[in-house]
Amino acid sequence: MVDWYKEYASKFGAVLNNNPSPGNIAGGLLNITIKSLGAVAKAGSTRVEGVLEYAETSKHRGLNLMQGPGYDQESTPGLVAAGATVVVFTTGRGTTIGNAIAPVIKLASNTPIFERMRNDLDLSAGGVIDGTETIDEVGQRVFEEICRVAGGVQAKAEEHKHREFQFWAEQTVSL
Repeated sequence: MVDWYKEYASKFGAVLNNNPSPGNIAGGLLNITIKSLGAVAKAGSTRVEGVLEYAETSKHRGLNLMQGPGYDQESTPGLVAAGATVVVFTTGRGTTIGNAIAPVIKLASNTPIFERMRNDLDLSAGGVIDGTETIDEVGQRVFEEICRVAGGVQAKAEEHKHREFQFWAEQTVSL
């Protein structure tokens, strides 16, 4: 998947060896590789069952990875188009993105960002880092929130009318 994206980006003169996000740099990430290692660590140990094109519906049960941009406004509609009815979006810096079609539950990866943005973020997983909760405990809270939102309770993005929506324009490069 990474090789495909590097080749794709090279068609537009882009090189995927840096970190284009000022927020990520301010958060201490030196480059996109380090950010990706964090994503791998958060992914757990479940076996990958399939790789999907952008907005493609899964043909396999279990964990499937979708090819496409990391840009919030473009990646979220791809997940919804593929069949997601609720999106859980993790954020370490406080992204408040929503979606025009499906609810987006915002999950802070750390306690300080959740405390600063309590009115915009739904849940915090910071207890794992703080040592006050286990991964299983946070997972249970996330599951319960998914059930509540699927049952009609509005996520913060819905309350605040965050309806960002942008399809991936494949003739450009989004990181």
